[in-house]
Amino acid sequence: MIAPRIIAWHHPTTTSLRCTARRSFNSTTALCNRPSIGPKPSLNIKHIRENPDLYSQTCVERNYIRQQLYPQTIVRLFEEWKELQRNARTLRQKNNDIRTKLSHAKTFSGIEAPEASAEPHNEADLLQEAKQLKSDIGKVESQEDVLNERIESLAIGLPNFTSEETPIGAEPRVLGYINEHPNFAASSHDHTWRNHVHIGKEFDLLDFASAGTTTGWGWYYLKNEAALLEQALIQYAMSVAMRHGFSTVSPPSIVYTHIANACGFHPRDQGGEQQTYAIAQKEDGHTTSRGEERSPEKTLAGTAEIPFASMKANTTMTEHELPLRIVGASRCYRAEAGARGAETKGLYRVHEFTKVEMFAWTMKDKEQAAFNAMFAVQREILQNLSLHCRILEMPSADLGASATRKLDIEAFFPSRREKNDGWGEVTSASICTDYQTRRLNTRVKMSSSSSKTGFPSTVNGTALAVPRVLAALLENGWNEREKRIEIPTVLHQWMHGTTYIQKKPAT
Repeated sequence: MIAPRIIAWHHPTTTSLRCTARRSFNSTTALCNRPSIGPKPSLNIKHIRENPDLYSQTCVERNYIRQQLYPQTIVRLFEEWKELQRNARTLRQKNNDIRTKLSHAKTFSGIEAPEASAEPHNEADLLQEAKQLKSDIGKVESQEDVLNERIESLAIGLPNFTSEETPIGAEPRVLGYINEHPNFAASSHDHTWRNHVHIGKEFDLLDFASAGTTTGWGWYYLKNEAALLEQALIQYAMSVAMRHGFSTVSPPSIVYTHIANACGFHPRDQGGEQQTYAIAQKEDGHTTSRGEERSPEKTLAGTAEIPFASMKANTTMTEHELPLRIVGASRCYRAEAGARGAETKGLYRVHEFTKVEMFAWTMKDKEQAAFNAMFAVQREILQNLSLHCRILEMPSADLGASATRKLDIEAFFPSRREKNDGWGEVTSASICTDYQTRRLNTRVKMSSSSSKTGFPSTVNGTALAVPRVLAALLENGWNEREKRIEIPTVLHQWMHGTTYIQKKPAT
């Protein structure tokens, strides 16, 4: 089904360069705030140098405007680095010559040899020259380190290649639909009662006002049956994924910032908008008042994809362990809840939510199988929830840094008819090739060789994001005749006998 345009990052020769600078992160210096405990990336910088135009074109396709000049800059910096290497070799040769002269100038007993008097330089002059050469060599090596850091910083900032399945540009391609479009009987109350915000208020399910006082815009309280629905949706999604062969993992929601960066999640997007929440540190700088290295910066995870991917950081798996497929529920935190407006009102775009996430490590030739397995889970869940959805092949401009291909599934929201004809994303799935594993130093030992290792591919997908699916269920489940909300049958076993939601009597 997928035939990658380029096999991303898989090449026999790999150049790994150190990154020790401790600058604040931005999108152009992706892992240069990596602390000493962080995974050491292993990028194929040689391939970038040999194919700069290919990488630049990928940046253009992805709308990574700033990064499109990075490949040419890497080529230029590498030429500067080679010149420094030549200079260093010359200096080291001079230094070796002086060492030879000094060793010949003395006998093993320490008495000056008779022939040493014919040497034009005395020992003191040679020692002074050797000292200067050592200093000059140190300066050149420092310059080399700076160039290495800059090259790696630029290389890490480049996005993954784009698959041949991906439409180039900004328009997605519709691949198909799930369930029939609902034919609601026309009603003068549709505009009100097909809106989850109004339903949530009238049925005492959602409380945005109290959340605004407690935390601010973009947060919410789920109450009564809505709180039960959240747990029912989690349990249902987990049960479907487990039946499809996924093992369960409960991940942390706080991760090191350098780990999030390695997975392709950056504090700011291409437009400079804040994307993540950073955890405040007690002390500024890189060391504590006692001179100890400060604990690395931490971030609230925007998705369980990040802690899942880093479970295998700095490890080597065996080929027979793959594919390794896991699923888990976690709280997710997104700073980019978007501008306020009717299209983002309510549960559609929030800062904190529960999501059931799928993740897999697999060999390169098994990427598509893992991708298909996740899509099968997504399709089954949405189909059994009776939500009308469409399947989209997402365009290059919509792909994140790590993804080579991405499928979205959008559900129909009656309240969003004036926005994108009612469609709104509820799940996505991405193939990331070895983009993340190279940055997290996750390796796989090849069964064909006792010593050869490679980098496995990663695939991720949303099984279910609670707020949007909950909103879609409230809007699509509204029964105008009975004035109640019907709950999908597959959720009944987790709803403690509740099969529909009706308005609470006034107290």
